[in-house]
Amino acid sequence: MCKFCGNRTHAPAEIGTGIGAGKSSIVPTGMPAGIGDADRLTLIRGGAVLSMDDTVGNFVRGDVLIRGSRIIEIAASISAPEAAVIDAAGMIVMPGFIDTHHHQFETALRGLLADAILINDGRPESAINYYEWILQKFSVLYRPQDVYISELFGGLSQIDAGVTTVMDVSQIHHSPDHSDAAIAALRDAGRRAAFGYFEGWGEASKYPGDARRIKAEHFSSDDQLLTMVMGGEIYLPFHEEAWALGRELDIPIALHVVGTFGMQPIFDQLAEAGKFGPDNIFIHMTGMSDMAWKRAADAGAHVSLSVPIEMQMRHGNPPLQQALDLGLQPSLSTDVECTMTADMFTQMRSAITLQRMLANDKALRGEEYPKLLSAMDVIRFATIEGARGLKLDHKTGTLTPGKEADIILLDANAINVAPLNHVPGAVVTLMERSNVSTVLCAGRVRKWQGTLLGHDIAKLRAELEASRDYLLDKAGITPDMF
Repeated sequence: MCKFCGNRTHAPAEIGTGIGAGKSSIVPTGMPAGIGDADRLTLIRGGAVLSMDDTVGNFVRGDVLIRGSRIIEIAASISAPEAAVIDAAGMIVMPGFIDTHHHQFETALRGLLADAILINDGRPESAINYYEWILQKFSVLYRPQDVYISELFGGLSQIDAGVTTVMDVSQIHHSPDHSDAAIAALRDAGRRAAFGYFEGWGEASKYPGDARRIKAEHFSSDDQLLTMVMGGEIYLPFHEEAWALGRELDIPIALHVVGTFGMQPIFDQLAEAGKFGPDNIFIHMTGMSDMAWKRAADAGAHVSLSVPIEMQMRHGNPPLQQALDLGLQPSLSTDVECTMTADMFTQMRSAITLQRMLANDKALRGEEYPKLLSAMDVIRFATIEGARGLKLDHKTGTLTPGKEADIILLDANAINVAPLNHVPGAVVTLMERSNVSTVLCAGRVRKWQGTLLGHDIAKLRAELEASRDYLLDKAGITPDMF
């Protein structure tokens, strides 16, 4: 039973096992039983394999063999008569997408701020803005049960879209119960997640000191789907303590770096003091000095970009080319669903079209222009570069023997893709979430031939709607659907 809402049906179904409360032993039609069990062999057969690993290569038609949670072989053809077989004919088989920055707690407020910018600039149309509405008005109202349902529903929605790993950045850690609710939801979704322990508000908030308890209780083992990231926002007066705690606990330290909020001076100070390290994840990096960029690159820090959100909400011009010019390979992230969809097809298309627009404009003016991004480049940003940024590249991000089986099957026979002529191009320029057919997280099937498994989505949607209604009521907002 979930202690946050009393529901017995939230725990992810281990399909075919019948183990645990609320879990199903029903195997969907056509799906072999036991996929993901410790010694069970599973053969994904006959798909176009996009491994994202140069040492493995790609296959126009290939097979991927899994034992339990791990990939053990990839080849043009594999003989494994004892294996459960997933027929991948007509599919693109590739690593699951990795989202390195997603505020999942905002799922109940999806689309509410579709037209909003970050802060109030004094114009009438900016009266509804992200800072005042989300961070000041709504986030402080969340109960643990509101955290739980938004986190769970948002996670399942991303599984549906082929995102097998996320860094959840939820600024609602108003009490240890809020933190535990977020972790419980991440676990119950059944995919890989980096829990971002960011700030909360109110007297019951234990941030940042509760990081020690959270790490000990929930993240003492590296052999699990969940890991931990320390939030180290430099707009907070105690960010030095948070950075020190992150390094004490040996976990990555993530923070938003946005010029719109006047962060450049303190970011420059940290850069000049040599505080940056390979454990830093810098989100957005808009409006920062050349000096700070150079120090970040020299330190091996990671940059996570949310290109459509940065363009939409006035974070500043997405610094994609700036990162590339310094040799930094960014990851992609979806940011906030109160403003924009949380699928990686949108992210990849936004990144490639932005970079090529700026480069093509220079070319048309007769100026020197940078190398144009390719479809393969942005798929790399959405997979292995995200894994590297989250320090999970030993587990995920590529289809490599020894790594865990975070694998998606994308339907290339669908009417919006067929006939398949170029695999990376199809993924980036043609596909969207409806093409995500089957999703495996650490060998477990979480979506099968278009259907999410193990959760009563209608029931969860009703709970999400009830949470939304509570938040709107407490915020004094009268819904206006148009």
